[in-house]
Amino acid sequence: MSSAEADREIVISRLINGPRELVFEAFTEVRHLSQWWGPAGFSTKTRSFEFRVGGDWDFVMHGPDGTEYQEWITWSEIDPPARIALAHGESRDDPNAFASVLTFEPAGERTRIVMSTLFPSKELRDEAVERYHAVEGGEQTLHNLATYVAELTGRDVD
Repeated sequence: MSSAEADREIVISRLINGPRELVFEAFTEVRHLSQWWGPAGFSTKTRSFEFRVGGDWDFVMHGPDGTEYQEWITWSEIDPPARIALAHGESRDDPNAFASVLTFEPAGERTRIVMSTLFPSKELRDEAVERYHAVEGGEQTLHNLATYVAELTGRDVD
């Protein structure tokens, strides 16, 4: 990454106590996503989901305070079970959409997931961090994934 991108990026990682294939599946199948996606206290309702390059996930996140957040993701790269690249915004034509790359790295019987998100500008990154608590929300989302995978495998949450 160039130094010009550093002030536009957020990187979050977590060790998940489950095999890479299962962690990847939990991140790419709507039947799993609806069980864990989002920060603490949020729930997710999918309107449409097509996991393929160029496919979309159109969904609404319901916040604990009752606020609804219209969300949209399109997949730009899929390399099972190692990598996913996507754009995430409020709608397909959102000029403030951000790009994320997720890598799934084997770590023995566990998986390290790394989520790198690049915003169009430093200002949009700062707003996501300060107003929407993007770092905490990302960490909570990966914690929810870890808890969900632990339930599927019968293992402890790392």
